[in-house]
Amino acid sequence: MQVTNYHLFDFMDFDPELNRDESLWKAYKPQKVYEKNGDVMIEVPFQKQVLSAEMSADTDYKKEIYTLVLRQYGDKILRVFADFTEESDGIDEPSEMLSFSKAMEKQPLSVVRLGSEDMDSSDGWMIHSKDGKKRAVINTREPLLDRWSDLQPDPQETFDLRLFPDGKKEIRLAAYDHFSPPRYDALPLAFCKNDDENERATLSFECKADECFVGTGERFMKMDLSGQTFFLKNQDGQGVNNRRTYKNIPFYISSRLYGCFYHTCSYCKLSLAGQSTRSVQFLSNQAKLDAFLIGGNSIEEIVKGYRDITGYPAMPPLWSFGVWMSRMTYFSADEVNEICQRLRKEHFPCDVIHLDTGWFKTDWLCEWKFNDERFPNPKEFIQGLLKQGFKVSLWQLPYIAEDAEQIDVAQENDYIGPLTKKQVREGSNFSSLDYAGTIDFTYPKATEWYKNLLKNLLEMGVKCIKTDFGENIHMDAEYKGMKPELLNNLYALLYQKAAYEVTKDVTGDGIVWARAGWAGCQRYPLHWGGDSCSSWDGMAGSLKGGLHFNLSGFAFWSHDVPGFHTLPNFMNSIVDDDVYVRWTQFGVFTSHIRYHGTNKREPWHYPNIADIVKKWWNLRYALIPYIIKESKKATCSGSTLLQALIYHHPEDKICWHIDDEYYFGDDFLVAPVMNSENTRDVYLPKGEWVDFFNGEHIVSEGKWIHKEDIPLQVMPVYVRKDAEIPFYPEHVESTDDMDMEKVEIVKFDDNFTGYSL
Repeated sequence: MQVTNYHLFDFMDFDPELNRDESLWKAYKPQKVYEKNGDVMIEVPFQKQVLSAEMSADTDYKKEIYTLVLRQYGDKILRVFADFTEESDGIDEPSEMLSFSKAMEKQPLSVVRLGSEDMDSSDGWMIHSKDGKKRAVINTREPLLDRWSDLQPDPQETFDLRLFPDGKKEIRLAAYDHFSPPRYDALPLAFCKNDDENERATLSFECKADECFVGTGERFMKMDLSGQTFFLKNQDGQGVNNRRTYKNIPFYISSRLYGCFYHTCSYCKLSLAGQSTRSVQFLSNQAKLDAFLIGGNSIEEIVKGYRDITGYPAMPPLWSFGVWMSRMTYFSADEVNEICQRLRKEHFPCDVIHLDTGWFKTDWLCEWKFNDERFPNPKEFIQGLLKQGFKVSLWQLPYIAEDAEQIDVAQENDYIGPLTKKQVREGSNFSSLDYAGTIDFTYPKATEWYKNLLKNLLEMGVKCIKTDFGENIHMDAEYKGMKPELLNNLYALLYQKAAYEVTKDVTGDGIVWARAGWAGCQRYPLHWGGDSCSSWDGMAGSLKGGLHFNLSGFAFWSHDVPGFHTLPNFMNSIVDDDVYVRWTQFGVFTSHIRYHGTNKREPWHYPNIADIVKKWWNLRYALIPYIIKESKKATCSGSTLLQALIYHHPEDKICWHIDDEYYFGDDFLVAPVMNSENTRDVYLPKGEWVDFFNGEHIVSEGKWIHKEDIPLQVMPVYVRKDAEIPFYPEHVESTDDMDMEKVEIVKFDDNFTGYSL
């Protein structure tokens, strides 16, 4: 076991045996603070520490001075930047993760000395923005003492900085998180050297005893993440019930109503009162720190601030909100046509047919070309489906196999990162193919080459590309733009951007179907939750992941209905009827709904429940006008489709712990049933509610309702009293049949008596 339960080793990653040539440099009191071009520059001395679990200053080494930069954007965003390397261009270095909105107008800052008029005995500095609001305070006063013992040494100097991103709420560096002067549990600001090269940096904020945290990406955990420490490294999740995840986002939201976005693509750690209950700690594998602190009066306002920094979600096309049908995989045009014809014959409304790994010459051998025997005339095949109202989505991945048609041109032109040594295959858990390299999206020529591969398919009539994988890259490879350790997390953004752009250019519709994610990926919808198990725990884990993901800046998210794989046999066990129905109900109240998995997913293979499923699909299409309305709102605000209860009730402490129900848009409260006993407890937050299915009116100050014997045909769904919901009044085969002039508004007032499926 490697865990020591000491900060230096477990969080800061120092060798517990202290055998490596590495050192820790701790921030001391600033010596100089001044304004430059509207930013505030804080010159901070750093003192090397003796290499020991008991921290003390190594005075054989001179202090090193580095500059911490403060910059204010708008009224509620304060940026904190420090670079301990010589590799970047500073705070204004271009970044794919940043996409500033008009709200990110820089506010000039100014500095005032505090305390004595004697410039040599100041109490610190106060930083204001041009509107007069306090934005930061640097305290350099000596603490009051009643000295009676010298049993312990005096503490070292520290960096006591209080930040006020909105001019009101104080976010303080964790300046005093230690047991005794030599035994630290957090450091406010520090960096590490290894072989005389600066390579890691840490920044810590003080947290309160009852503080809760959410976000950080698609986190398959309870709603309150306090007490957790995460390693932010994208990897194949291989399920939705573990610590691995495809989508890490270095952004969290606190119950104190502030958010923090760490602008980085490096591997990093984030401890949310996990390493120490007094501190939120961030450690970057890069000796550079860039944090945006976001103030706000609501969760939505904080998410909006994050989107002002990293970009707003684009609006997906109308057809994407219909039902998607898929499995792993369809193998021929005849098979697909038979399924589509049956969907229409039996009046199961559907908009998208997705072809997964089997449309190539060899299953999983991605060459971006149809098998000419099983799909003899692909353009005619795709156009025929379009005439029936079916849009075609195609699977692919960003790795080139040794046997792929494109391998020679890819290697000769460095379109894939050249391997520095032969390594273990990357790319798939299901295929025995040897993937020779990862497409290098840091190289513009490689990006254009990839876009042209997709362009040929899109010009045939394909409407969407499933940008699968992307959470792993070949690490033993050379990429044009950056080291693989920095590219791995960022890769999802570059990959999805390329596919999104060419799709929008050719088809007019901006959309991908993506699995991996990092900061900024919300600009290129949409994302799904990966390989969940077709079980109650798989469904519960999916919802947990979706709630945190939508608290991380994303608006559009889906999941495989009714789960991707089965147990105990991964590919071949049968999905239970009640799991299929309950997951369908959950899917109907998600921004997008796709059926996919390792075995049969078409509803007629589940004859005992097929009629129930059809009714819920019809409800889905009835809800599309509402979904469109809420989606448009999400593209220009901090709203999202899948909303944790704290979006509307941050003051309700109970809501910070609920991860099995949610708002769907602003008006629906949804409580999926996730057990075979057909029972659940539902929390109704403060408000007036109308039961969607029976019309019952309930006034709540915040209360629990225990529901038993919930019929399989329905699930607990409530609507805000007096909400006006647009519905489509007719059954359709696809969104092609919808005439939005026919949309009707249903008011959930005293006259509403319930919705009949």
